[in-house]
Amino acid sequence: MLDAGYIRDNADAVKLNCRHRGVSEEPVDRVVAFETKRKELAQNRGETAAKKNEISKQFPQAKTPEAKQALKDQAAAIDKEVGVIDVELKNIEADLLQNLLLIPNMTHPDAPVGSEHANKVVAQFGEPRKFDFKAKDHVALCESLDLADFEAGTKVAGQKFYFLKNEGALLEIALVQYAMLTAVKAGYTPVITPDLARVDVLEGIGFMPRDPNPDTRQVYTIADTDLCLIATAEITLGGMHRDRVFDEAELPKRYVGLSHCFRTEAGAAGRDTRGLYRVHQFTKVEMFAFCTPENSDAIHAEIRALEEQIFNGLGLAFHVIDTATGDLGGPAYRKYDLEAWMPGRGEGGAYGEITSTSNCTDFQARRLGIRYKGKGFKGTRFVHTLNGTAVACTRALVAILENYQQADGTVVVPEVLRPWVGKDVITPKKG
Repeated sequence: MLDAGYIRDNADAVKLNCRHRGVSEEPVDRVVAFETKRKELAQNRGETAAKKNEISKQFPQAKTPEAKQALKDQAAAIDKEVGVIDVELKNIEADLLQNLLLIPNMTHPDAPVGSEHANKVVAQFGEPRKFDFKAKDHVALCESLDLADFEAGTKVAGQKFYFLKNEGALLEIALVQYAMLTAVKAGYTPVITPDLARVDVLEGIGFMPRDPNPDTRQVYTIADTDLCLIATAEITLGGMHRDRVFDEAELPKRYVGLSHCFRTEAGAAGRDTRGLYRVHQFTKVEMFAFCTPENSDAIHAEIRALEEQIFNGLGLAFHVIDTATGDLGGPAYRKYDLEAWMPGRGEGGAYGEITSTSNCTDFQARRLGIRYKGKGFKGTRFVHTLNGTAVACTRALVAILENYQQADGTVVVPEVLRPWVGKDVITPKKG
């Protein structure tokens, strides 16, 4: 979240940022009011508490029981006054926090302003494949090659769940190995994270597990607990160092995490609902970094370059989007999306998101209490956090199957994945 003092001193800029992002400006005015009141109460508390210190100094000079009792009565009255202030201060701080959580991060000045239609293509890799035969979409390919069972997934867990089978399962394992090893070679520490996290950790990362609106809630909560199924390993990797104070020499910390991801996909009915593109559960390899503010732009570029390396290695045509303000998530200062060409998407094919990478500056660290100390300054400062998807397996599978299909109904396995799949070509099962 943004610092309340920053919002108070830069209210007009924060309001403009809210307008650019398409969210309400009203919390900004409330934060300014609550922060002003909080400061007044804090000052009042300090001044009132100081009076008790003065009374304490007088106590040794009190010579009679009556004088001592009078000082005790004064001290008790001040304690009562401080108690009243503390209650009011606690309520104001709760109201302040509630509104701070509604205000998005500030935005990089170079990010395009507008809705998703203002997203800007900043890099292009490869050209969309042209077929000299009638290409199938990934659902048809999964059926003909026996790579997934959507009907069984629905029977067992409901719509948008699935079983991966045969080479479909091996392709997912291969994608995980390939992405993990690519990131490890670049200096990222491999981690397998929990698939559950506490509500306050999700809120620290920027999710809204307590969202009362079922039409917008994206997170599965576990009944009778304070736990949620995670939507991304960004949540668990970011929460791993909650309340940590790093030495500056320890930074940056780079991790690559493997987890399952669970999303309700509320409000997504009718959009990309067939097959593997938009599902309730998928496997993802996620990169995450903690760093000093001076390094965050460079590490953001580094994560984006790794994503490009991974998908260039898979031989897919894709482009990179500089995400517009109205399409940014609340924590992101700047975000790049990688969109791969998917021949079976829409009429005649279309680009579909496969990964993204965000620089969240100190927005998440401020919520999670993650700081660092160094020799060049007093006290501590908040770290910057960055995240990026190395591979979301289901989206990558869609792109691979549709782009590597052949006229005879087979699918060529990308060369980098063959050591784990164990074959070069996926063919229909006999019998």
